[in-house]
Amino acid sequence: MNHTSQTVYSDPGAHAALLDALPADVPALTAAVRNLLIHYRGGGIAFTGDRYEEINHRWVEAMLTTDQRRNGTPLTAPREPSDRIVGCCRDYALLTISALRQRGVPARSRVGFASYFGPGFNHDHVVLEYWNGRRWVLVDPGLEPGPSWAFDPQDLEPGWFRSAAEVWLGYRDGSLDGGDFGVDPSLPLRGGWFIRNYVVFQLAHLQGDELLLWDLWGAMSDQLGDDPEHLELIDEIATLLVAYDNGDAEAGGVLAARYAADPRLRPGRTIVQLSPAGDPPVTVDLSRRAVVEA
Repeated sequence: MNHTSQTVYSDPGAHAALLDALPADVPALTAAVRNLLIHYRGGGIAFTGDRYEEINHRWVEAMLTTDQRRNGTPLTAPREPSDRIVGCCRDYALLTISALRQRGVPARSRVGFASYFGPGFNHDHVVLEYWNGRRWVLVDPGLEPGPSWAFDPQDLEPGWFRSAAEVWLGYRDGSLDGGDFGVDPSLPLRGGWFIRNYVVFQLAHLQGDELLLWDLWGAMSDQLGDDPEHLELIDEIATLLVAYDNGDAEAGGVLAARYAADPRLRPGRTIVQLSPAGDPPVTVDLSRRAVVEA
């Protein structure tokens, strides 16, 4: 995977020139992105209707179209919170990645779990990493740097964020309690099946299919099951992902080949879109960028 090239999801399309005007400095760039987006749950505003539907912008081009229709000003111009694009952690990461790739900087999203949003629980999360010429730097672009954090969000140290693959392997060997990983400790959206789905997300994002965290396809479901072949598939993919993260280029080639060959791992033309609000699932045709069945 060439992490310098735009993907279908990170491509700004007709709005490329808007990204050219964003800061090149990564801390300044993430500040600009926080000016453009507001988290659908953590932003302090209860969005409904069409505004809530903005969370389903899969494509950076669609995000920027919404912003320009509403604001029509350069992306560095201040936005009131109520005028920002409604999104989530995946969107903060993808928009920042799009801007970095626009400048030829290798960047990619990382899907996993963060330990820093509440004690005793690891919340599902998407961050990004970019190549600074010497190493991959892990960044949480949705966080405002400051003394409220015990770390630097612009250069996350190991341990604060764990990839889904790391967590899956720990869950499988018994060193991690799956119930400690999910959306929220008050919700049933956690545990082995949830971690398994996020391993598939991690692989898809690595291969350039940076889909929504409530999309489903192939090997994903709300049940883990006990099919040995299925569990071994996820074990194998997670092991390869961890190896790739640790610098094993050969593992990256194997992952790409497995992803291309196995329909359980990659999204097809259509996927099922769930809703954080509990709305009924819909089928989305990714090639047409349209809901085709409710």
